[in-house]
Amino acid sequence: MSDSTTKPKTTTRPKLEKPKLYKIILFNDDYTPREFVTLVLRAVFRLNEETGYRIMMTAHKLGSCVVMVCAKDIAETKAAEAMDLAKEAGFPMLMKTEPEE
Repeated sequence: MSDSTTKPKTTTRPKLEKPKLYKIILFNDDYTPREFVTLVLRAVFRLNEETGYRIMMTAHKLGSCVVMVCAKDIAETKAAEAMDLAKEAGFPMLMKTEPEE
């Protein structure tokens, strides 16, 4: 008989944390036309007409509105794309990203 001893394998699984989510915030200004803001929301964020209009009006009335919550790299890319479109058209539309609490 052979004298072999087997030890149980222990596996350690690294605990993966969910990535932090970031809010994309649209700020109201007195210069960018409402129709243009709605158009940008539809083009960049793939929102339908009604949702884009609601978000634009909320920002208009309250001063700011969360457009979308997503991963950091996506949030930064979409906010930059929207502001680039506004800049090309000559409007000072402002969007920022910040971590969601």
